[in-house]
Amino acid sequence: MELARARAARIKPRTGGQVLADALVAQGIEHVFAVPGESYLDVLDGMYAVRKKLNLTTCRFEAGAVNMAEAYGKLTGRPAAAFVTRGPGACHGAIGVHVAMQDSTPMLLFVGQIPFNETDRDTFQEVDYRRMFQPLAKWVTQIDDAARIPELVAHAVDVATSGRPGPVVIALSEEMQKHIVSVPDIGRADVVLPNPDADAIARMQKMLSQAKKPLAILGGTGWSAEGRAAIQAFLAAWSLPVACGFRRQAVCDGTRDNFVGDLGVGSDPALVNKTKEADLILAIGTRLGEPVTQGYTLFEPAGGTPIIHVYPDAAEIGRVFRPALGIVTDVNRFALAVGGLKPKAVGWSAWTRELRGLREAGRAVPNYPDALNLAQVMRELESLMEADAILTTDAGNFATWPARFINFNEDQRFIGPTNGAMGYGVPAAIGAKITHPDRQVLCFVGDGGFLMTGQEIATAFHHGVAPIILLFNNQMYGTIRMYQERTYPGRVSGTALTNPDFAKFIESFGGHGEVVETTDEFAPAFRRAVQSGKPALIELRMSPERITSRTTIAELRAAGGKAPAKAKRATPAKRPKPSSRAAKKR
Repeated sequence: MELARARAARIKPRTGGQVLADALVAQGIEHVFAVPGESYLDVLDGMYAVRKKLNLTTCRFEAGAVNMAEAYGKLTGRPAAAFVTRGPGACHGAIGVHVAMQDSTPMLLFVGQIPFNETDRDTFQEVDYRRMFQPLAKWVTQIDDAARIPELVAHAVDVATSGRPGPVVIALSEEMQKHIVSVPDIGRADVVLPNPDADAIARMQKMLSQAKKPLAILGGTGWSAEGRAAIQAFLAAWSLPVACGFRRQAVCDGTRDNFVGDLGVGSDPALVNKTKEADLILAIGTRLGEPVTQGYTLFEPAGGTPIIHVYPDAAEIGRVFRPALGIVTDVNRFALAVGGLKPKAVGWSAWTRELRGLREAGRAVPNYPDALNLAQVMRELESLMEADAILTTDAGNFATWPARFINFNEDQRFIGPTNGAMGYGVPAAIGAKITHPDRQVLCFVGDGGFLMTGQEIATAFHHGVAPIILLFNNQMYGTIRMYQERTYPGRVSGTALTNPDFAKFIESFGGHGEVVETTDEFAPAFRRAVQSGKPALIELRMSPERITSRTTIAELRAAGGKAPAKAKRATPAKRPKPSSRAAKKR
């Protein structure tokens, strides 16, 4: 009784806005990415009181703010919070929620809401967020009672980080934030994650011992350093060939002899064909979604190829492909459980060497006739970037260049939107640099994606972080143009772009701009960008004809039944002349 009285005496009356800010701190949230709005002014005031514990990043666009929070969740396994205002702000931020859902990233999105006594009057900026976000998030709620803030925020964090991680959306009634309540904070729950069943591990070992051509596929989020090291030790001890899922290079050490490439958009056709030959698939952390399984064509849903599926959420095991063995467990605990296992014998060493040989053959630099050979640029970048660099990518054909030609090491990270969202790369790079200010952060982005959210570079200057942006400029929406040329060769409609001088754009903020038009210009330009210590942009003026690393527009047209020589090519938009400063740097 005395303890209860003492505890009650320590609970001071606070506004709902103050309670919410304190609830974030109590849950271990360290970063908030926000575009301010009048609908959550009281929360902003609450954040001022805890500004030494809660890092607030002011962004320029809601989609950028939410994608920064999503990148933080990918890199740390813990959610950051994004804050947007009601109506238009929430709509702008919705794309980041979709990214987090499909990428299984823990994240919290708080949306300012109308006063609840105006509900259902179609009032200014009114939206029912439960209905709006229900198909995009793991859970959606609205707080109308300030006394319930600690409870609901704590539960939101639990939902976002448990099972298959994902985003949670919380709407905040405007007047609720002003109410004075006396409630205690609620701390983080100490939850013991599930270990893999010992019998399941024994069955897995037996299935492996009977295989001739096994293949491991790694993916997912939430991998710890210990988990990555343990799973690499297991895969190496068993000489298992391992591929990473679509844009999941962060969980694989590509420099090891058993890494065989990535399965996703733009995968090596040779690896895809060999995957179809595999007689056992060990899928760890990956959902085996559409990109990884090449449109659900790699395996039979009924279970033709035996699959051992290791995943933290039972609902995802067997969702499309019926496994021979499903293991519901945290991926890191699975890795630690199998990390020390040694096989009695391995009968597939030649198979592993064959697949690794295909990987290295695919990485060989083709003798493209282009002035700027992006394959050579990627191989040079592999040696130039720091050993613990973080690379973010936008969506587009350009993203296949690093995936094909760079073997990322165990300390580097490569993150991108598996849902193919354009506009992700630049905000993600800024979020990554804010998360890890002492690490080198590079961004891969196309000219189309950059002009969707490239203005967020202002956020980098405002908060004193310096990512380096590699901008692939082919003056078109390249991926759509590729499909257009495959389906309607020579009939170019809606995919050509007119661009600014990108070097001048970043220079106008006080950053470092470079223009690279030939292969030998890249390495010096990259070194200058690093040495500048400023937010930097290197525009790679690539050939519009080189539509992917594996084909050209002319070849696509020829395959579509029209001879390349007779096909009319779209006249590309005129390139702006490089800025005088950028020209001098070359």
